[in-house]
Amino acid sequence: MTKSNRVGVAADFQVVNGTGNTDKAEAGGDNGCCGCIMLFLSICILVLFFPFSLICSIKIVQEYERAVIFRLGRVVSGGAKGPGLFFLFPCVDTFKSVDLRTFSYDIPPQEILTKDSVTVAVDAVIYARIFDATTSIINVENAHESTKLLAATTLRNILGTKNLNELLTDRESISHSMQGTLDDATDPWGIKVERVEMKDVRLPVQMQRAMAAEAESSREAKAKVIAAEGEMKASRALKEAADILSDSPSALQLRYLQTLNSIAAEKNSTIIFPIPIDFISSFSRK
Repeated sequence: MTKSNRVGVAADFQVVNGTGNTDKAEAGGDNGCCGCIMLFLSICILVLFFPFSLICSIKIVQEYERAVIFRLGRVVSGGAKGPGLFFLFPCVDTFKSVDLRTFSYDIPPQEILTKDSVTVAVDAVIYARIFDATTSIINVENAHESTKLLAATTLRNILGTKNLNELLTDRESISHSMQGTLDDATDPWGIKVERVEMKDVRLPVQMQRAMAAEAESSREAKAKVIAAEGEMKASRALKEAADILSDSPSALQLRYLQTLNSIAAEKNSTIIFPIPIDFISSFSRK
């Protein structure tokens, strides 16, 4: 192939920039003499069989769809058509409709070895949509299936760099990291990853038992510390109360009567004092 032929072939390809819009040097440009002849014959067929040819020439796409039109194998300039009516030339034009609605995909459970050598099964769900219909048709064979496979691979790669504790507690940050990675990878395909959510993390039975025993021991240790602190605070309060009662003997007698009142309030009972209270008070003073 000569240099001039190589340049001509390179000019036939459609250039796609970073935003997914086609370059001004459109792919539907020069179709050659054969292309012009076939386009002329298509127009003749359209005129000869009018208005019956309109049945094959007029197409409709829904509000959530776009149509990418190919004329003799090249993308027609002007981008995707729709929604509503659009026109096709018979025998030379074909089209593919693209759904722009958000689609969801449930990633099947993946057996993942974490950074601290723990095997877990993790499943997730992704939400994505096509923002450029032309790019999603030209640059990738099956945009939905490619996104699904890439999501499963990205899930394994990212979670393999996390510890088990991070995997269980930092799900939101992991989801954001996965979303950014997937969005950068699928942008040349015309796909926008809107959301990634981790659904469930399943641990082995032995690991669950070990974690349960660890959590139980930790709770018991905290309970003992709390009980000891309570005993210490209670002993200080009792010491302060004893100091106050020792300074005022009448306060001790009032406390004694208050205790008897609380006992009698719970159950009907009769309390008999074989020794007068004054005698007890004088004895306590001595």
